[in-house]
Amino acid sequence: MMASSYNAKEEDGHPSGSSTHGGPGVAKNKKPDNTAFKQQRLPAWQPILTAGTVLPAFFVIGLIFIPIGIGLYVTSNNIKEKEIDYTGVEPDSPCYECATNFSWNITTPCVCTVNFTLEQPFEVSSFYRYLGFSAFFSVKTRTRVRVSDSSTTTLLLTMFYLACSLSGTAKPVNWRKPVYELDPSDPENNGFINEDFIVWMRTAALPTFRKLYRIIHKKPDTSSTLPSGRYTLKITYNYPVRSFDGRKRMILSTISWMGGKNPFLGIAYMTVGSICFFLGVVLLVIHHKYDTRSNSADIPN
Repeated sequence: MMASSYNAKEEDGHPSGSSTHGGPGVAKNKKPDNTAFKQQRLPAWQPILTAGTVLPAFFVIGLIFIPIGIGLYVTSNNIKEKEIDYTGVEPDSPCYECATNFSWNITTPCVCTVNFTLEQPFEVSSFYRYLGFSAFFSVKTRTRVRVSDSSTTTLLLTMFYLACSLSGTAKPVNWRKPVYELDPSDPENNGFINEDFIVWMRTAALPTFRKLYRIIHKKPDTSSTLPSGRYTLKITYNYPVRSFDGRKRMILSTISWMGGKNPFLGIAYMTVGSICFFLGVVLLVIHHKYDTRSNSADIPN
C-alpha cells in the first residue's frame, strides 16, 4: 500500500514542486484556496420542510396563541374606565363659553364645571386619572445658545433648571404664569423640575394619547376607592383645541397586571393564532387529498 498526500494547489493545476512566486512570467492564481471555509463546505443545518414538521408547528402556535389572546382580551375588558369630554364643542357643553371666548391675553382663567355619574364603583386599592387628547401632535424642540464668538460652538440648554435660578424670568409665550410659579405651594416641585410639566413634555408617538395626571388611593375608612354616584369636575380651561379640531377629556381608569385598558394585544394574539390554526387545517386537508406517495412497503419491480 502506498500513502499519498493531498495538496490543494495540485488540484488547482499547480504542481507541488513549482512556486508561484519569483518568476517574472509566472501568472498569479486568483482562485481561492481549497479549504472548507473558502469553498463553502462547512457543515450547516439545512432543514427539509415536510408535512410532518410544518403541520404540527401551525397547530401548536394556534393552540398557544388563542388562549393567550382570550386571556389578554378578557383582562383588558375587566378594566373599568370613565371618560368625560370637556372640549366644549357642543353648544350645550358646560365648557362651550370657555372654548369659544378663549383668549391668550386674558389673565383670569376661565373655569367650567362638568357633572357626571359613576354607575359602578371603582373597588380597587387605587385608580389612575389621565388627561386624554385627540388630534394633538406633540413636538419636542431643542434650544441652542452660543457661548463664544465661534459660530460652531453651541450647547444644548437643559430642561432641569433649579427653580430658584428661574425666579424673575419672563414667562413663556401663551403661558398664564412663569415657570417658577407652576407650584407655589411646593418650592421643591417648581420650575422645569415640576412633575406635571415633566410628564407633559414626554413626546407622544400618536396624535391620540393620554397623560397620567394623578393616582388616587383608597382611604382606610371607605369600602371602595371611588363609590358610585354623581360627581362634579371643576376644570380650569387653559388651552383651546377647537382651531385644529382637537378633543380633550378626563379619564378615570383602573389597571391590571398588563397595564391599562388596551384590547389590541389580545386581538392580535387571537388573530395570529386563528390564522395559524386555519392554515394548519387547510394544509392537512391538502396533504391527505393530494398525497400520492404509496404507504406500502413493497418494492416495485
